[in-house]
Amino acid sequence: MKKIKSLLIVFISIITSAYGQDQTAEPQFQTSSPFNQAKFVPDISFITDFSFVSRDIDNELYSQLHIPGFMHHSENGEHEGFNSKKGFNLNYGELTLYSIVDPYFDLFAVLHVAQEHAGLEEVYFTTRKLPYGFQLKAGKFLSSFGRINEQHAHYLDFAERPLVLTSFFGDEGLNELGVRLTWIAPTDFYLMLGAEVLTGENEASFGKAGFADPSGIVNIHAIENPSLIVGYAKSSFDIREAAILIGASVAQGTTRRDENFSSSDGNGEALDASTTIFGADLTVKYTPDAIRILTFQSEYLYRTTNGHSYLRDTLAVTKSSFDQNQSGFYAQLVAKTGLRWRLGLRYDLLQLNDIKSGGVLGALPKNLPRYSAMLEYSPTEFSRFRLQLTHDKTKYFHTDDGILHNKPYTEILLQCTIGIGAHGAHSF
Repeated sequence: MKKIKSLLIVFISIITSAYGQDQTAEPQFQTSSPFNQAKFVPDISFITDFSFVSRDIDNELYSQLHIPGFMHHSENGEHEGFNSKKGFNLNYGELTLYSIVDPYFDLFAVLHVAQEHAGLEEVYFTTRKLPYGFQLKAGKFLSSFGRINEQHAHYLDFAERPLVLTSFFGDEGLNELGVRLTWIAPTDFYLMLGAEVLTGENEASFGKAGFADPSGIVNIHAIENPSLIVGYAKSSFDIREAAILIGASVAQGTTRRDENFSSSDGNGEALDASTTIFGADLTVKYTPDAIRILTFQSEYLYRTTNGHSYLRDTLAVTKSSFDQNQSGFYAQLVAKTGLRWRLGLRYDLLQLNDIKSGGVLGALPKNLPRYSAMLEYSPTEFSRFRLQLTHDKTKYFHTDDGILHNKPYTEILLQCTIGIGAHGAHSF
């Protein structure tokens, strides 16, 4: 018996000794190379979006549609981008890079890739250690105006941005070179104030290019300095299981438009004015348990533009006062009913559409609606399939005799969004 106990003690001693040797020897094989770059590699993700579209009008007519007063035919980039054709569409690829640079800065970049072109959608740095709740952002970025503008396409609850946002800021949103300063107040509830100084090149509402007619009667010089200022306040608080976020925004800048005015061919128009856009948003997120979420979200925008318009024909150049007042909103309700399922409804309305040239009010359509419904299934957090039905009554086209006609259409869309790599959590 004593021999057995002795053998067991020797065996345990040998195993313990061997385990200890392995533990002490392991770091020798894990010593990193002095040229190892692993810790300097940024977080990388790639997201791509495909769709199949069925629409009750053909592609040629669809490409001619526009919204009188809100979206000029020559500027209507909506049909050149996402879900633009019946059948299969490869909408975009989005390559995202993010890294902590040092104790003082973060760097973020988004490269937008399409079949015909590629470019930098965003590239900016943010500070990490400014005192008293301040943070600085500088580079090219989506403005924090309103609720949705700074969200990327894959984060949207529907296949496209709300109608009032694309009408006022274009299909890519308010995306500019500039600088942003935000301040988070040291209060018991969330309160953030922000201001941005931007270049001001957004074609849908602003612009800074100069123009001149060939005869030299009118010569408006280009603006070289930043010409767009954005400010906003955002706050949130909780009421039992409901989280409420409210916000107010304003954007003010110069508006320039040159539609063949500087060319010697045919007639032309130009605009030199100042534009102010006011916005208010509300989000209510009700969370009864860890899985189900019901979210109501709405934004209202009002745009006013005042200045002078110029009309050139073969006889003369005419200068007139220009006054524009337009508004619109969207309201949507999205419910997450399970781990993988969501469904939603959205109502878009372009309301006011008053444009006066020379004091004369133009006969433009107003109170233009669009209705959308979607059903969404996400097998994992890296993939999503969305079925969406849209009925749009906002679009018009010109016949050969120049008469403006309304053309409602209905669209059924099946969308697939797939992502790989490290991608940070989205904001509230």
